Amino acid sequence: MAAPSAKKRLVHHLDTPFSTSSWPVISLDDQDAILELLCHLLSPIGQHRRLHIKPSKGKRAARREKKTKMKLDEPSDSIKIEPPPVPELSASVDIGFNSITNNLGSLAQPSDSTARPGKGYSMVFVARGSQSPAFNHHFPQMVAAASRNLPDKEKIRLVGFSKPCSERLGSALGIPRVSSVAVSPHAPGADALFALVQSTVSPVESPWLDEAACATYKPTVIGSVETTVGTKRVKAEKE
Repeated sequence: MAAPSAKKRLVHHLDTPFSTSSWPVISLDDQDAILELLCHLLSPIGQHRRLHIKPSKGKRAARREKKTKMKLDEPSDSIKIEPPPVPELSASVDIGFNSITNNLGSLAQPSDSTARPGKGYSMVFVARGSQSPAFNHHFPQMVAAASRNLPDKEKIRLVGFSKPCSERLGSALGIPRVSSVAVSPHAPGADALFALVQSTVSPVESPWLDEAACATYKPTVIGSVETTVGTKRVKAEKE
């Protein structure tokens, strides 16, 4: 006997009256080539982290280690070997959702704003295939807003990887996983990557920025999404 079809209903929500920015369309072959160059670029940062930075095991482990050293009564004049400096590229790379989102927000501020301008980006890479769309759907709008006053050749290029690649990016950087990476203009060693991205990725279109600047009334837009209704839980009868 076939299972009964799930009931469906429309769920209404408030939508934007402006047209939205979409992710740039990039072929899978181009995505693979970009990912390969990106991992090659980031590998010195990961190598330095693996060799010279001790992975954190949490605050409790750090306290236990400190107590152990105090019990051993290590001489204060013991020679400590300083690790080599981090690769020069590290200053031109931002990693993670929070830092990149905050910096894009600073770049999108008007030029006469009193807020301190953020660090400029030439490329933003997002592991879309490893995330829920709700986690990264804001990137096209924010990149468009941050690039709106830049010439076409200098606009920030947004690359969304369709295949899951969070762990591969994390391996290149020496951390468990990576959601997003941003690279600044003139980053050392990034010329080949930037040339490929420039030739295969179009700037994010932002018609909504022009629409928002016009002093015209925009009516309220209500969106509707069809969703399934869960089965009603039946209470067990008391004996």
